[in-house]
Amino acid sequence: MELLIMVYACKTSCAKSIIGVIPYFPYSKQCKMRKRGSIVSKLLASMMCKAGLTHLITMDLHQKEIQGFFNIPVDNLRASPFLLQYIQEEIPDYRNAVIVAKSPASAKRAQSFAERLRLGIAVIHGEAQDAESDLVDGRHSPPMVRSVAAIHPSLEIPMLIPKEKPPITVVGDVGGRIAIIVDDIIDDVDSFLAAAETLKERGAYKIFVMATHGLLSSDAPRLIEESAIDEVVVTNTVPHEIQKLQCPKIKTVDISMILSEAIRRIHNGESMSYLFRNIGLDD
Repeated sequence: MELLIMVYACKTSCAKSIIGVIPYFPYSKQCKMRKRGSIVSKLLASMMCKAGLTHLITMDLHQKEIQGFFNIPVDNLRASPFLLQYIQEEIPDYRNAVIVAKSPASAKRAQSFAERLRLGIAVIHGEAQDAESDLVDGRHSPPMVRSVAAIHPSLEIPMLIPKEKPPITVVGDVGGRIAIIVDDIIDDVDSFLAAAETLKERGAYKIFVMATHGLLSSDAPRLIEESAIDEVVVTNTVPHEIQKLQCPKIKTVDISMILSEAIRRIHNGESMSYLFRNIGLDD
């Protein structure tokens, strides 16, 4: 709201251009319609455009298609060069590492890291047998009752069979290797802890977690400190000084350099393409 009010204040003061620098775009996970729910990212984009924003600089959107929600130019910068540099400089034996996707959904990101570092890739598939589904979060309260009067008695509409994930399996060899789990956001750490436990069982001797946005909400620092994870590396798109005091395993990579360069280029009317070199369609 503060951002929208300031943007609108600039607009009503006849500012020539209003550029928003939002390193972590909020509500970016809510970018798809779930059943008949709302797409909050679209709402946020519409509000920003309506308030008067003329250009947006952000970093590692959860889905790059979010750029299509805006009616203005969006520069979706990448933090991966900084994280790749950290791996090469701070992990001494990184040549013995394997890049891990904690779910098939993040396999593309893991593949991008693996190809640039010339390393192998592993994917964790499935979930623990006793894991609860998303039915426990209140979306189905009260429980759904199948109504026979909803459709004509003579019609029988086929329903989709619910998905059932198999028990956890690791596709790829991690035995005696350093496992580097890559993702874009670390917020609720339960899935990372489960992945770390699985990798330890499969013989990984060191586990790193790399992500762009370290939200680390609730008691995430304590859980990380007590877990099998050796180090969590995040960028400073979101401030997390308090979390670092609670957990020395959390390390920060500074990405202010690329944001300042983007601001300078836009201000001087220079090309932005230099900041997007070597970025493919899948990155």
